[in-house]
Amino acid sequence: MTRPTRPTAVRTSVRTAGHPSAGAGRGASAPGAAGTRSVERALGLLAHVCEAAPTSLSECAKAVGLSPTTALRLLRTLEVLDFVSRDEGGDFHPGSLAFRFGAVALGRNQMVKVAEPALRRLSVECGESAYLGIAGRPDEAVYIAMAEGTFSIRHAGWVGRTVPVDRTAIGAALQGRTPECGYVVVRSKVEEDVTAIAAPIAWLGGIAGAINVVGPSYRLDQKRSRDVGEAVAAEARTIARTLFPTHHTNEVTSR
Repeated sequence: MTRPTRPTAVRTSVRTAGHPSAGAGRGASAPGAAGTRSVERALGLLAHVCEAAPTSLSECAKAVGLSPTTALRLLRTLEVLDFVSRDEGGDFHPGSLAFRFGAVALGRNQMVKVAEPALRRLSVECGESAYLGIAGRPDEAVYIAMAEGTFSIRHAGWVGRTVPVDRTAIGAALQGRTPECGYVVVRSKVEEDVTAIAAPIAWLGGIAGAINVVGPSYRLDQKRSRDVGEAVAAEARTIARTLFPTHHTNEVTSR
């Protein structure tokens, strides 16, 4: 919890080397260059399959300028990883993992657009900073959008940062551990003397994300936390209704 300040430049130490010695020359860099080329070719094939499916091996090879043998080797790797699939006729289609990643990227981008007005309303109504968070790694949540509070001393600058899901308000909301009131209040977990109040963006398929209001505990006493919690839960339901008009739910089962 700090007063807003200008961003501080981060100094990065980069070790540089002089001209390569005779023993370190092309042989040392060749594996890295070959790996980069393989990734570029695989991504080119994946892009072609996603744009032109169903598409044959010869079409894939031609699209990215590869021999059919090289194209098939890379496509088989993508198939094993479930990024592409192959039908009975031998044509290639996007795999389930390609669809999943595309849906996640699209959904999260849309979620930010839908959530931003709600975050601004909360920051104005409550005076505290409001965040949108999603699940990251299994034990973490990540903040992907925010609206800064209106108080001179306010929580700020956590977009892109991760927090543990264990015993945090946003973690409980993302994991469906929300009491009947529809929101979670946690004090002094990630930062001392800071209170977080979170509510899930719930739909019939699970929990898409969570709204989290964060501020100093001296302003968020029990009564104020209840008022803010009700506002957070209401905005989370509004986001869910907008994102999932026929599949949202107001019920979040505690577990």
